[in-house]
Amino acid sequence: MTGRPPSPVRIAGAVTALEGVIAIVVAVILAIREAAGHKEAAISGYGTAAWFGIIGAGVLVGGLALLTGRRWGRAIAVVAQILLLPVAYALLTDSHQPFIGVPLGIVALAVLVLIFSPASVRWLAGEYGPE
Repeated sequence: MTGRPPSPVRIAGAVTALEGVIAIVVAVILAIREAAGHKEAAISGYGTAAWFGIIGAGVLVGGLALLTGRRWGRAIAVVAQILLLPVAYALLTDSHQPFIGVPLGIVALAVLVLIFSPASVRWLAGEYGPE
């Protein structure tokens, strides 16, 4: 047992787990659409569904790890948020969808702030003992 994580870590873990659940839901929707006969010219519905499912499962596991006090979940959460920032930017600029891009960017930045907050860093460093 690595000790009870502080509130910022638990909140970041909950949000990261929710992001993983959303990705898995997207995977299911994409697979259902492909099975129903909807075809995209540029992508494979099943392939994209598999990608979202695999990545979503990993992000979900990382979020649950943070919620349960496992420090290794922090790396998964950080990488997920860093990868979501360019997605948010693309939604703002290329796709012209600010109603999706702005909240996504704010959530990703908020999770990064929570993960790198002083309490979170102290909790992470606690594994290594006093300086």
